[in-house]
Amino acid sequence: MEEFRGTLMGDPVVMMSLYPEFPEYVMSKFTPCGEFVFLLDRSGSMDCPIYYESHQSRIASARDTLLLLLKSLPMGCYFNIYSFGNSYEHVFPKSAKYSQKNLKRAIKRVDEMNADLGGTEMLEALQHIYGQPCIPDEPRQLFIFTDGEVCNTKTILDEVKKNCEFHRCFSFGIGEGASSELINGMAREGGGHAQFIVGNDRMQPKVMQSLRLALQPLVSDISLSWDLPKGLSATILSPPLRSLLQGHRSLIFAQLTGECSEATDGCLTLRFTAAGHQCQNQLHFDLQAAEGTANDSGFDQKGDLPLTCFTVHRLVARTLIRSLEREQRENGEEVEEIKRVVELSVQSGVSSVFTAFLAVNKSNGKAVQGPLIYRENPTHSQLLRGVWLNLMSDDSCGEKNIFRRIFSSWRKRTSANKHGKSLKKKLFSGDSEPRKPARDPLLELVSLQDASGCWLLDPCLAAALGKSTEDLEKTKPASAKKDVWATILALIWLHGVQVDAKDEWDLLAMKAALWLRAKKALCIRDWVEAGNVLLGCNVQTDALGL
Repeated sequence: MEEFRGTLMGDPVVMMSLYPEFPEYVMSKFTPCGEFVFLLDRSGSMDCPIYYESHQSRIASARDTLLLLLKSLPMGCYFNIYSFGNSYEHVFPKSAKYSQKNLKRAIKRVDEMNADLGGTEMLEALQHIYGQPCIPDEPRQLFIFTDGEVCNTKTILDEVKKNCEFHRCFSFGIGEGASSELINGMAREGGGHAQFIVGNDRMQPKVMQSLRLALQPLVSDISLSWDLPKGLSATILSPPLRSLLQGHRSLIFAQLTGECSEATDGCLTLRFTAAGHQCQNQLHFDLQAAEGTANDSGFDQKGDLPLTCFTVHRLVARTLIRSLEREQRENGEEVEEIKRVVELSVQSGVSSVFTAFLAVNKSNGKAVQGPLIYRENPTHSQLLRGVWLNLMSDDSCGEKNIFRRIFSSWRKRTSANKHGKSLKKKLFSGDSEPRKPARDPLLELVSLQDASGCWLLDPCLAAALGKSTEDLEKTKPASAKKDVWATILALIWLHGVQVDAKDEWDLLAMKAALWLRAKKALCIRDWVEAGNVLLGCNVQTDALGL
C-alpha cells in the first residue's frame, strides 16, 4: 500500500467546476465591440446534406448561419468573411466597419458562396488573417467552420497558438467527418469554444451561443490560489487557464498531498481582470470524500488498487495523460514523458497512445493468447441473413454482382458526389427549371433588418409578416414613424411566433430594442398593443426589452 503513496492514484484528488461570474458593474459598463472574422470551408464535401436525408446542404446551412451572425453583430464593430478550399477568398481586403452598405455587400457575397473551392487547405487563409494588423481596442474574434480534417493539423494548431494573445478562436465541426483533434485544438489554443454539429442538430443556435461568448469582455491575469487546512497542499494537474467565459465551465483538477488532523473545508479563489477591472470568484468545498466514491486511503483490504478505480481519479488521469500526449507530439519523442504516460495509464486503467488493454483469463489470471475467434451477434444475425438471402435470390446476380451491389449501396450512402446529386435532383421538378427551396420564415424576416437594428415598412416586410402593405399602413398609429412601427411589428412577430427559436434571434432583437429606445417614443405601449391586435399576438412591452 505504501508504494502508491504520493502518486496520483494513492492521494486524494479534487475536481472543481468553475462557472466564472463577471460583476454586474463590469458588464453594465462594457460595450460589446471587436473585429469579427468568419472563415468558411467551401470544399466539395460541404455540398453534402447537413445530415442524412436532409434537404439542406452543409454549405446552405452555413450561409443561413452567416446571415444570422452578420445581422446580430453590434454597431461600431469591424468584420470580414473568408472562405477556403484549395485556395482562399475574402469579401473585403481588410476588416470593414459594420454599416448598412458593407453589410449588404457581405450578404450578397455570402449568397453566392458554394462548395466549389476543392480541398480543405486552411493554413494559408489563417496566415493571411493573422498577418492583418489588429485594430486598436477591437479584440479579434475568429469563427471557423469546417466539415473535414486536414493533413497538417499540428501546423495549424501551432499557428493558432502563436497568435493566441491577439484573438479568440471559436471553431465549429460540421458533420460526423469533422476532425475532433482539429476543432477542439483550435478552440483550446485560441482561448475560445468548440462546437460540433452532428446528426439532426441545427447549426444556428450553437453558433449564436458562441457569438454571445465572443461578445464578452476579454479576460487577463488569471490566477488560482488555494486555502487549505495546515499540512495540506494542492498541485494543479489540469492545463493552465488561458481564458475565461462567463457561464462556460472550466474544469480544475488537483492532487492533494500531506495530512491534516481533521478534514474541514477548503477554498479555491479565482482572480482575473475583465474590461480593466479586478475580479474575484471563490468556490468552497468539503474535504470529506463524497459518499460511495472511495474509502479513506483508496486501497482495498489487501493494499492493492481496487479493480474499479475512483471515477474522479480516472478523470484526472485521463486529463493529465491527454495533456502529456500533446506535449510529446509537439516536442518529439521525450523518453521521460513517455515513461510517465505509461506509468499513469497502467496505474489508473486509462488507455493512452502507448498502452493497450489485454484480455485476461479469469481462471488463471494470464493474458489470453492465440488467434481471434469470430462469434455472431444473435441480435443482428437474422437481419444480415435475410439481406444475404434476398441478394442471392436475384438470378441475374452472380457472386461478383452481389458484392458490386453491396458496394454500390454503400457508396450511395457515403459519397459526397452522390449526396450532392441527390440534393440537386430534389430541387428540380420534371423538365422544369431548377427551383429554389422555400426560405425559412424567420430567415426571411431577419434578412430584411437594417444594420442599425430597425426594419423598414415595405412590401417585403408585409409579406414576411403574412400581411399586406395596406394592412400595415392602415393600422399604423398616426404618431408613429414608419420605421418605428415596422420594427415594433417585427419584434412582436419574433416574440409571438418564433419564441421557440429565441436562441437564434435574441441578439438581433436586442439590437432592435436598443434602436427603439434611442427614439424615446412616448406612446410605445399603445403602439405595441396595436401591433398585437394586427398580428394576433399577446406580447408585453417589457418582454420586448422596451
